[in-house]
Amino acid sequence: MLVKDIMTRHIRTVKPDTPMREVVSAMTLYRVSGLPVLDDNDKLMGFIAEKDVLHHMFPSLEEVMDAGRTIDFEDMEQEYSQVLGLKVSDLMTTGVIGVTEDMPILKATSVMVRHRFRRIPVIDGDKLLGMMSLGDVHKAIFKESIADACASE
Repeated sequence: MLVKDIMTRHIRTVKPDTPMREVVSAMTLYRVSGLPVLDDNDKLMGFIAEKDVLHHMFPSLEEVMDAGRTIDFEDMEQEYSQVLGLKVSDLMTTGVIGVTEDMPILKATSVMVRHRFRRIPVIDGDKLLGMMSLGDVHKAIFKESIADACASE
């Protein structure tokens, strides 16, 4: 089975200048944990994920060392409103790793597992074709195993 057989083709995307308030609203409303970032020519530029948003709220190791204090995690929650005022380009991950649509699904899954991704862009050069998630892989393999079991009965 190939990636093109199971990938999701119609996906939500954002632009680098999209306000984070809009992105976070979409993430929570549609229950997605990440979105591809496309430029005005629909070229894949990066990815914005919940972890990028939350990571921004934490101080760096240098800040903790310089402050010489313990971290007040409840105080850090107040910084979330500052994140909402940023743009996608301020937080997104660039240098996105992707898979191709003609790749076998377990080979693509090995890329995901190696990088600890739950979802990965399906690309053709710098053009986004779709997304594949671990859930897509699991569902496809499950369906295939059920079909095989029914055929052998």
